[in-house]
Amino acid sequence: MNGKNEKIGNPNPEELRIGVFICDCGSNIAGYLDCKAVTEYASTLPGVVYTKENLYTCSEAGISEIRNGIVEHKLNRVVVASCSPRTHQPLFKSACAQAGLNPYLFEMVNIRDQCSWVHMQEREDATQKAMDLVRMGVAKAAFLEPQVDIESSLVRRALVIGGGLAGLSAAEALADMGMEVMVVEKEPQLGGLLRRINLLAPQKQKASELVEEVIQRVTSKPNLKIYLSSQVTAVEGVIGMYEATVRDEKGSEVVETVGCIVVATGAQPLKPVGLYGYNGQNVITQIELEEKLSKGPLDAKRIVMIQCVGARSPERPYCSRICCLTAVKNALYIKEQNPDAYVHILYRDMQMYGSDNERMFWESRGKGVHYDVYDVTRPPVVKDGVVEVYQPLMGEVEKIPFDLLVLSTPLVANEDVPAISQLMRIPIDQNHFFLEAHAKLRPLDFATDGIFLCGTARYPATVPEARAQGLGAASRAGTVLFKDKLITSPLVAEINADTCVGCKGCLEVCPYGAIQFVAEKGVCRVNTILCKGCGNCASTCPSQSVTLKGFTPRQLLSQIRVMVC
Repeated sequence: MNGKNEKIGNPNPEELRIGVFICDCGSNIAGYLDCKAVTEYASTLPGVVYTKENLYTCSEAGISEIRNGIVEHKLNRVVVASCSPRTHQPLFKSACAQAGLNPYLFEMVNIRDQCSWVHMQEREDATQKAMDLVRMGVAKAAFLEPQVDIESSLVRRALVIGGGLAGLSAAEALADMGMEVMVVEKEPQLGGLLRRINLLAPQKQKASELVEEVIQRVTSKPNLKIYLSSQVTAVEGVIGMYEATVRDEKGSEVVETVGCIVVATGAQPLKPVGLYGYNGQNVITQIELEEKLSKGPLDAKRIVMIQCVGARSPERPYCSRICCLTAVKNALYIKEQNPDAYVHILYRDMQMYGSDNERMFWESRGKGVHYDVYDVTRPPVVKDGVVEVYQPLMGEVEKIPFDLLVLSTPLVANEDVPAISQLMRIPIDQNHFFLEAHAKLRPLDFATDGIFLCGTARYPATVPEARAQGLGAASRAGTVLFKDKLITSPLVAEINADTCVGCKGCLEVCPYGAIQFVAEKGVCRVNTILCKGCGNCASTCPSQSVTLKGFTPRQLLSQIRVMVC
């Protein structure tokens, strides 16, 4: 940090020089509140020496306004009132840094999500609320302090957990980047679920050919090590320096130090025990049908398929996405092998996900595959080689005899998912699929830094999707591993050892495991690399020994005072 920033870090009130930038965001904000009035109001606030209304503050012109304003008006605090800090705060902070201002002397006010978007029909009230938020932002900015980013070292090695298509795609991409990669697969061979599939739709490629091609490329990499029949049993450390314990089936253990981890543990098809007379012989699942088809044409002449078996139900409320595609693909393949075969698909809704798949659906109709919708309140009934299905349009029950009944079941999470979740402190959803940090902004990241996600461990996915996610996860890991050192935000919790009573209440509420109890001193301590600044510990501490940088009591109370006084 340069001397100039240190000098302006804690100015006296009369030395404050705050700049406030109000964003129209086109019509997103200005269409529902009076941005000009908000700008004029901001100029009357204590410490504010410069205000500017911009059409798009995040544009190059808007960023230049911030940089120029800092230099020309000698600003030592900056407040931007615009849209979500989640998407734009890093951009504005970097603009401050480029102009020579410590980026942590910046405060952002969200007048889009919190004003214009939620008060579209209340222009005057939305404008007043925006003024209130700007007033609070300026009040807090007056007490902001310069901070120094936290730096740490890293190891340019990656661990991929799972040897299916997604995991192998990630491992291959990382190896091609020049990284050392370890792949841990619990099965005795690579390939995952893809090994059990016959053809890939809609291109009709043999799945076994794709699997062998990928495995051959991966195993030929000199910088890639593979552990088969092995599992990760322990993970310690932080981003850049994780220590993972790998145990093989004989009980031997090895500890690998890696900078990033990719979770690609996959999923498995549900076995519908107790549903529709499932017996694995003449009543089978789609994955079992795939295995039969890979060995040659079917003996059965009348094949009935039932969709959504065990899915979209109270036990599993989600759509598995690939079941319709799989059923249509297999039905079409059966008709191509034996045009005289009778194939009948009973469905609730057909979701094909993509124009190529949709064309395959219509092709199957043209080749004589029968389709009928069934009423979810009156599902099909299986009796002695006959499927009885209620036809809601006709108001009568149709009896369909079969030689082979195929149940389309969803992909479900592996049984070891909760254990892996606990091992690495990564979240899972109610269906035990791993939960990404943000579905749109960070779809391949976990909230825990340095750990990434891909494939059906995240949610049921097609083969192209699994491969794309594997490549994406590798790219995300690369953004970490290519750095010379890691830089993380200093806006973390800090515990005053002089007043900490060692009650350990903060340990219980920390979701990141970032706090340790130092037994010899009887106090708690924050691991600043693990801490994400959520503030749980600061709000819990009975002795008020925890301070969250950037959200100190002095800063927060200043905002409260300007609202209530």
